[in-house]
Amino acid sequence: MSDIRDDVVAGFEETFGRASEGVWSAPGRVNLIGEHTDYNLGFVLPFAINRRTVVALGLRDDGVLRVASEFADEVAEISIAELAPERLHGWSAYPLGVAWALGQFGADLAGVPGADLYIASTVPVGAGLSSSAAIESAVAVALNDVWQLGFDRQTLARVGQLAENKAVGAPTGIMDQSASLLGREDHAVFLDCRSLESSLVPLGFAEAGLELLIIDTGVSHSHATGGYAARRASCEQGARILEVDSLRDLTVDDLPRARNLLDDETFRRVRHVVTENQRVLDTVIALRESGPLAIGELLDASHISMRDDFEISVPELDLAVETAQANGAIGARMTGGGFGGAAIALVPSEGISRIQVAVDGAFAEHGFAQPTMFTVTAASGAARD
Repeated sequence: MSDIRDDVVAGFEETFGRASEGVWSAPGRVNLIGEHTDYNLGFVLPFAINRRTVVALGLRDDGVLRVASEFADEVAEISIAELAPERLHGWSAYPLGVAWALGQFGADLAGVPGADLYIASTVPVGAGLSSSAAIESAVAVALNDVWQLGFDRQTLARVGQLAENKAVGAPTGIMDQSASLLGREDHAVFLDCRSLESSLVPLGFAEAGLELLIIDTGVSHSHATGGYAARRASCEQGARILEVDSLRDLTVDDLPRARNLLDDETFRRVRHVVTENQRVLDTVIALRESGPLAIGELLDASHISMRDDFEISVPELDLAVETAQANGAIGARMTGGGFGGAAIALVPSEGISRIQVAVDGAFAEHGFAQPTMFTVTAASGAARD
């Protein structure tokens, strides 16, 4: 963290010609289990990871926001009075969208100073590790502090979600921002996406001799494109036909009735969400009562459901999961919104290098680009550094 903090401070000074007044950071997240359940008001179990986005900030006296980053050449600039989703474009829609969304939650933006922000990150983009929520959450805690808004973490998560939905145009749920803001070391965040109640669940990976390996396939995806939106629309259609407010209201006992009422594709979309919600609940119980060695089959079943019922996997993800399973992983699954990104594998520490070699070899054999692999640990949430 010290290196990236130094980089963001230096980047701020080089870009804006003055010293920053503070540095804030927020982590990416990995979703242990519970995919596409969040916008269906179900259950998720993510955790914040030890890869972070860092924001350096300095206040201005002219009501203007300027944002720059290590991953873009241009400096985006807009007056606070002109903030609106339709005026925000490209990568800067993430941080500027947060400023707009704070106003939608009651902040008096007419009475706050402007700011310069410089952003750097160690969260991989496009890997399903929520680089976007890390930006949103870091900016949200920074502006919440310097504008003295007093919003709690749950509200800031909703701010980040609104920014992503309206300013960026990605119809995501609230899981990513909640994990980034509420995370704690060695714990997952068990979140009820309907009530927004959350609790921390001990992971105990290190104590059990396990590590979580990220296998980033390098296949790029974007939640703002059609596949994600189509899955959400299918879930909403299933809920309408089954006459429930959301798929959260269904259990596995409702699936026979759903099969009779829905076309095959919509039924499979619904079945994934309903069974995935149950897998999240079962994983929480297993972690609390038996420890992480007991969750492997649940991870495996989650991937099969996403591959076959929700149809959001890709050949690279399937190969990563199957190779990890065949070479000693306790369990493995794709993670994130799908259509690319990363898989996760829960692996005995002594087996990490074996799986990495096996995955590299399998990808080469299939003519796929070499994946990027690294382990992550559960980290603390967004904070001022």
